[in-house]
Amino acid sequence: MILETALANALQKTLSDLYNITIDADPALVQPTRKEFEGDLTIVVFPYVKLARKAPDMVAKEIGEALCASVDLLSGYNVVKGYLNLSIGDAFWKDYLRDHYQDAQYGQNGRQQEPPILIEYSSPNTNKPLHLGHIRNNLLGHSVSQILMACGHPVVQVNLVNDRGIHICKSMVAWLRYGNGETPESSGMKGDHLVGKYYVVFDQHYKEEQKELIEKGLSEDEAAQQAPIMLEAREMLRKWEAGDETVRSLWATMNQWVYAGFDATYDRLGIHFDKTYYESNTYLLGKSLVQEGLDKGVFYRHEDGSVRVNLTDEGLDEKVLLRKDGTSVYMTQDLGTAQLRYEEFKPQKMIYVVGNEQNYHFDVLKLVLGKKLEKEFGNSIYHLSYGMVELPSGKMKSREGTVVDADDLMDDMFQEAKSGTEALGKFDFPADEANALYEMIGLGALKYFILKVDPTKNILFNPAESIDFNGNTAPFIQYTHARIQSLLRKATEQGIQITDTLSTDTVMESEEKQIIKVLYKYPQVVLSAGDNYSPALIANYIYDLAKQFNHFYQETPIFKEADAGKRLFRLQISKCVATTIRNGMKLLGIDVPDKM
Repeated sequence: MILETALANALQKTLSDLYNITIDADPALVQPTRKEFEGDLTIVVFPYVKLARKAPDMVAKEIGEALCASVDLLSGYNVVKGYLNLSIGDAFWKDYLRDHYQDAQYGQNGRQQEPPILIEYSSPNTNKPLHLGHIRNNLLGHSVSQILMACGHPVVQVNLVNDRGIHICKSMVAWLRYGNGETPESSGMKGDHLVGKYYVVFDQHYKEEQKELIEKGLSEDEAAQQAPIMLEAREMLRKWEAGDETVRSLWATMNQWVYAGFDATYDRLGIHFDKTYYESNTYLLGKSLVQEGLDKGVFYRHEDGSVRVNLTDEGLDEKVLLRKDGTSVYMTQDLGTAQLRYEEFKPQKMIYVVGNEQNYHFDVLKLVLGKKLEKEFGNSIYHLSYGMVELPSGKMKSREGTVVDADDLMDDMFQEAKSGTEALGKFDFPADEANALYEMIGLGALKYFILKVDPTKNILFNPAESIDFNGNTAPFIQYTHARIQSLLRKATEQGIQITDTLSTDTVMESEEKQIIKVLYKYPQVVLSAGDNYSPALIANYIYDLAKQFNHFYQETPIFKEADAGKRLFRLQISKCVATTIRNGMKLLGIDVPDKM
């Protein structure tokens, strides 16, 4: 915000000198000029009209004259009623490009020494493989982490694996009943897929048993509670919490199958974590916090034996913290995990990337920790809530086996990229290079399509639409980057040194100025994306930059330009655009090719 800060400081002094008006030198007072008006930056003068006791256009004119006289970087101004539109001189834009076009880390702020931001994402259950919903979660969590680090924040990326509870017991019971000793090795299935298979098997038999009980005269609720397979799963959970060696051994074996499957999926997505927590290691700490709440009198034991917290005064309801049989619920585990993380990292903020169906859960978590238990870290909890992902075919249900598997989806994206690029007939690479390119394009398309949407909004994901070399897609941006790299290689072949100093006499064309103005915005876009936890701001900025470059490329030819100075200037612009595209896409977890 070089310009905005300088002008805000100058505005503060000008208002004091002209009208004896005191304001804070806030860069937000200076905004980009609307496209239909002449100028680069605009100041709204209406707030100062009453104190100045003059008409809005007169106030704008007087401020404009004073600013142009005191700020060298201004080349002129115009007034539209109470709007002062300021034009920035060409020298500033050329100097800005010169100072940044060789900066490989352009847009990244220096690391600040402060308590870290801890961000939890992924958080899978060990009863099923990662699916399309998990993909949005992982991409959002990873991208927000990268953006926060680019903003200068130390970040700790953590995963909380839901490795215990009734869900994994369901898969375990079904495997014992119907698995016949099947393993990932014997079946040729990834471990997470195999365990997920038996979660579906459990639900199928559960429904059959409920139907039989209803036919015998039980109500639906009674049948749901008394179905033998469900009773067996609940008994297995009780034995697990009691430390039964046989149950624990099977649990450990099946979870290891799942972890190996998860790791393969994470690797392909480019996801990594600084630390992984397991609910099996945190639920007991959660139980101790529940006991602390009982001792303080902020929790109570219900007549059915469960432990609850009354949140009606906060506009919520009663929340169960321990079941009547003494077993933990998700809230129990989250209480313990939050305490453990605070003790380990002392983070300034704990961000939970979890879908919006859990909004209530996190309202409760924050209230219980901060208000009821009076933990200092309670108010540091932030729920990064996001919308659901659906396919044209509709919603997914894991119990019914209708989820869109993450691995299958990535395979589909690879094939979509392969067929899409081959149809264009422009790709002539050896097989291994071609496959690497298809993977880059396919996964890039998937990631971009999801991340370009505001996190709070639902997404209707259509794989075919994401592979489009002409729309608001990753392939379009990737192709733009590859085009620039081709230009830079051609320049090298012609002996042009892009690092040569640009002549100050070089006249700047309007298209050149426009794209430098877009480049200028990038560092602020990164900061804004960090403040709002929104990769969508990065994605849509990079798309706008790619569009602007393609327009620039069409309107201002590079190698057909006879003037060597202008040719060099345009190559420097191109280099800076490529760097910005690469850096911005990296914040989204997307690679860009040098050839395409």
